[in-house]
Amino acid sequence: MPRLLTLLLFSLSSFLGADVVTLAATNLSVGYYSKTCPDAELVVRGAIQAAMAREPRSGASVMRLQFHDCFVNGCDASVLLDATPNMPGEKQALSNINSLRSFEVIDEVKAALERKCPGVVSCADIIVMAARDAVVLSGGPEWDVRLGREDSLTASQEDSNDIMPSPRANATSLLSLFSQFNLTPVDLVALSGSHSIGRGRCFSIVFRLYNQSGTGRPDPNMDPEYREKLDELCPIGGDGNVTGGLDATPTVFDNQYFKDLVQLRGFLNSDQTLYSGCERTKRVVEKFSKDQGAFFRAFVDGMIRMGELQSERRGEIRRNCRVVNAALSEF
Repeated sequence: MPRLLTLLLFSLSSFLGADVVTLAATNLSVGYYSKTCPDAELVVRGAIQAAMAREPRSGASVMRLQFHDCFVNGCDASVLLDATPNMPGEKQALSNINSLRSFEVIDEVKAALERKCPGVVSCADIIVMAARDAVVLSGGPEWDVRLGREDSLTASQEDSNDIMPSPRANATSLLSLFSQFNLTPVDLVALSGSHSIGRGRCFSIVFRLYNQSGTGRPDPNMDPEYREKLDELCPIGGDGNVTGGLDATPTVFDNQYFKDLVQLRGFLNSDQTLYSGCERTKRVVEKFSKDQGAFFRAFVDGMIRMGELQSERRGEIRRNCRVVNAALSEF
């Protein structure tokens, strides 16, 4: 199981009649690199913009790295470490292998920062800045990121396997997972809205189409016309790596994702269950489907809270995001 994440209660606000708790890590601050690397955020945004111009899908891929990193022992760039003979990497965890992408984009960002400010900006901070920039460059909201994280000295494939949810997850299990990190049902729904951009693989949905819950039948919580479209995209015995849009506007960060869920057109089971499988999350989905501003505000709050999950482990500022500094010195 992961180490206990250290969190400090910072403020309270209200949403839909429920308390929304904002959690802040004490060692992080806006403008952290203002003296040591004043152009850091400009460098990151320029690199992400160039990557998305080459491959629009990379924006969604980079954004999701924050979730897959922060939920496993805090935001420490452990997800970026390549496996070694003595350390299975998180990249090969069940929820990550053949799913997480665009590691080379982070490499490009790190290389640009190392040329400008060697040994200053952590890979963990790069993930958080890049995730924010991917959202902004896709038409989503802007926010200030608090920085000052260190990079981990190790990764844990076991913890990643234990924690990260499957595309088959239902709302009850997702609520339980998020509550472990003091994240609310509103946080869950808002952060699931990251699927406003990007694509998913047929491998992740064939069970929904042909054998939901072992019934030998499709998921009943699916619009028939949409199901026919997915049947054509993902036939039985077809290529599991074929992809489909996670919502109807997969390159634009907007609230279409929630409109699709209300219309029973969610791509992943873990998405559709937020509307079809739980009253607590259903009402939030309905609100966000009607109010994009409310979604944007809750998403920003959730990204900040998730980005401030911190590990107690000692860290460093890696010179290469794929390996710890001690390994580099061996060459």
